[in-house]
Amino acid sequence: MPHNIAMTMPLPATDQPDSAAQSAATDHSCCGKPAGRPRAADMEARMESLMGTAGCLFLQHGYSKVSLEAIAREAHVAVRTIYVKFGGKAGLFNAIITRHRERYFSTMANMDTDMRPIEQILGDFGLRISELISKPEAIRLHRMVLAEAGSNPELATTFYQVGPGLTRETLGRFFGRPDIAPLFRPGLPHEQLTVHLLNCIMGDQLSRLLFPPETAPTEAEMRAKVALGLDLFFRSALADPARLSQG
Repeated sequence: MPHNIAMTMPLPATDQPDSAAQSAATDHSCCGKPAGRPRAADMEARMESLMGTAGCLFLQHGYSKVSLEAIAREAHVAVRTIYVKFGGKAGLFNAIITRHRERYFSTMANMDTDMRPIEQILGDFGLRISELISKPEAIRLHRMVLAEAGSNPELATTFYQVGPGLTRETLGRFFGRPDIAPLFRPGLPHEQLTVHLLNCIMGDQLSRLLFPPETAPTEAEMRAKVALGLDLFFRSALADPARLSQG
């Protein structure tokens, strides 16, 4: 059953580098890095440091209130470097979110071709997405984007395209696979299955954003929540829920 699979599945190992917007905010000392001209071999590390500094500033002050000049000053780089490497502030923000997301999903099997049982595939996905969104820094990021979305549509678009939108596209393709689609009740659009799965796994997102917990859930709490969410999803969406007792 998916409940048991989710509970016993190893929690994906993820790094918490300060290169990501959400991780950077956990340590405000990331705002300000040693100066110096990097050697070619150190360029990637310096870009990681730059993204960490920018992420820290975004979460401290808000995306709209942080200028490229402020980022460049704190990171000890030229503004031109940011334009050359990222194309501007939106490109830098894009890179930060993309890099952070990759820390959680880069080691996961491709859902387009993964041939494991569906319970295992979605159990793996559920644990990764739950860990990603459960960080206090992730909640701060979501609140920042929502607060500024009306006045800064570019921010909202950038965040959605490389974050939630990418997740929904991945799940939509998965539910449309020829071997996966027949498992579900006829007539359910892939988009609806995607939203239903995310809601079952993530739970009450409004409360999470309005009244964020001070600490992230424990591993055991996360496993239990994912297991219950997957059980609800499968029993409500599968064409033959009886298959759950056959695993």
